[in-house]
Amino acid sequence: MRPDILNPLFAEVEVLKGIGPALAKPLKRLGLQRVVDLLFHLPTGWIERKRVDLLDAADAGSVITVVVTPVDYRQAGGRGPFRVFATDRAGNYITLTYFNNPGWAKKQLPLGVPKVVSGRMEQYGQDLQIVHPDYVLGPADALDLPEREAVYPLSEGITSRRLGDLAKQALARMPELGEWIEPSLLAARGWPGWQEALADAHGGRAGPAARERLAYDEVFANQLALMLVRASNRRRRGVPLVGDGRLRAQLDLPYAPTGAQRRAMGEIEGDLAQAQPMLRLLQGDVGSGKTLVALEAMLVAVEAGAQAAMLAPTEILARQHYETLRRQLGGVQANVAILTGREKGRVREATLMGLADGSIDILVGTHAIFQQAVVYKRLGLAVVDEQHRFGVAQRLMLAEKAERPPHLLVMTATPIPRTLTLTQFGEMDVSRLDEMPPGRQPIETRVLNVERLPEVVDGLSRHVARGGQAYWVCPLVEENEASDMAAAEERARVLQLRFGDKVGLVHGRMKGPEKDAAMAAFQQGTVAVLVATTVIEVGVDVPNATLMVVEGAERFGLAQLHQLRGRVGRGEGRSVCLLLRGQALSETARARLALMRETNDGFRIAEEDLRLRGAGEILGTKQSGEAQFRLAGPEQIQALVPVATDDARLLVDRDGGLQAPRGQAARVLLYLMERDAAVELLRGG
Repeated sequence: MRPDILNPLFAEVEVLKGIGPALAKPLKRLGLQRVVDLLFHLPTGWIERKRVDLLDAADAGSVITVVVTPVDYRQAGGRGPFRVFATDRAGNYITLTYFNNPGWAKKQLPLGVPKVVSGRMEQYGQDLQIVHPDYVLGPADALDLPEREAVYPLSEGITSRRLGDLAKQALARMPELGEWIEPSLLAARGWPGWQEALADAHGGRAGPAARERLAYDEVFANQLALMLVRASNRRRRGVPLVGDGRLRAQLDLPYAPTGAQRRAMGEIEGDLAQAQPMLRLLQGDVGSGKTLVALEAMLVAVEAGAQAAMLAPTEILARQHYETLRRQLGGVQANVAILTGREKGRVREATLMGLADGSIDILVGTHAIFQQAVVYKRLGLAVVDEQHRFGVAQRLMLAEKAERPPHLLVMTATPIPRTLTLTQFGEMDVSRLDEMPPGRQPIETRVLNVERLPEVVDGLSRHVARGGQAYWVCPLVEENEASDMAAAEERARVLQLRFGDKVGLVHGRMKGPEKDAAMAAFQQGTVAVLVATTVIEVGVDVPNATLMVVEGAERFGLAQLHQLRGRVGRGEGRSVCLLLRGQALSETARARLALMRETNDGFRIAEEDLRLRGAGEILGTKQSGEAQFRLAGPEQIQALVPVATDDARLLVDRDGGLQAPRGQAARVLLYLMERDAAVELLRGG
């Protein structure tokens, strides 16, 4: 239960003065639905308003505040701008320009009446001008005009000034909270108290110490939560699983496991043999052979008389894992089944019965595998694929599926920088697959201007004529699924004019069966070119597809481009990835594309991605609803994680955990930063 002291902060924003349905909409678009969201929505910059007595061209480019008197109006022809000519007390001229609503401008600036005007002054030729002044006030009202004003991230329908007013109301609701930071650390860093830091951050008085303090609070809450989960896990008793090797000996592998795979298998086997449930993250680059490691782990569980479940983030991926496992388990005495939202009627009933009576050894599926109706006879191991799509809460649900908590192996093909491994998976032991299986060739990556599109289509034609297959990925359109779909449909239509029914289409809005049918046609080779949005980003396996075209490549993040590129290069043939870019490239986009051309190393790409983007995006937290970092930026996370981890360990080991006074304050912090799944997990301990 959230402590009552935090209730004023977790109230809906509508409790604040002046928020009705019209203002609630832009706030919702910004994700500001509770008072605490406004508190944590910090300014990204500041406007300095310079008060001047007289107009001076030397101030061009600055935001000035000055008293002027309107002397004339001029409306340009047609729908041109409306200009108000005004003078300061020495007779120097300035033009105040409005591009709409001249009636409003006349009302604000009646001729002959002195007004205080504030806005950015520019010089055009000899003339000084302010376009759409920020403020037009009577001299008495202007006394309250701030000299320093916050600039907030905005959405259409709300201004920084309005957000600043709401932030003031939110600050007034802040309760007095105990200090959760270790006193000597607080003193050494010179950090202010929590309330003072937030007030400074919104009020423009914030030096680096206030912002760093707030970032630290968030990182500390995260590290403490992970440590509590880990401590709780260490206290729980699972079932040791020791295999005799008989099923693994029956596997007919296409190649000898790499050194990295053997090392990971050894670590996992050692964990499974313990009574303490395993909590291990298996990190591997695209194509490094994680599935084989997971299969061996599941066979250890089956050899030991238990069942294993493998959880995939999407239905396409679940079906693919199922087919791969069925192929690899040919001739092995282990029964594998699949359960997704699609399995209905008798098929579903038979699967549920097989799980309950123990005749099914390995189950592959989506979230459906932890619904209430699904009962296992003896679930010993859960494997979760693509962890960042699953939160702590889902991991706990899965743990409840057995009398004793099952061992947990989490796989991710998104290489995660070491710092972020600590922030997201700090409660886990980590195995890394940093070698590629034999025969896996590097993918040649080329960056081309979109003007060369006709050449690319000609090249695609030659590739298809030789019996090859290709992916064509369409760009993200402002994070808008409907627009993505339209872009993909249009590209598919244009390619169909050339290639006919050899072109397939798959996008996020298609229903499961439709999507599966399109993927199946591509896997079987009846479709040669698959046009897609990023739904193919994770795990789809078609060895004959050796060409990847990514349109609008500059709009994708590095990790995403690397994931997409990993869809090819899965067979014997040489694979090529063509990144089509637009004309105007930002420095960041240029750096991203250059790195993609230079390296196939996912771990190096992940480190660069952290530098170029925010931590929340890399962890996939934006999609998954997992708590993301709102106060701490990537550089701060990297700098503060080691300190926060040590401080959290100190609290747990030396300072009496959550029971002592500092621990009680830290418990409130966990709820404040919404890392409270850890507190619930401890059952109030």
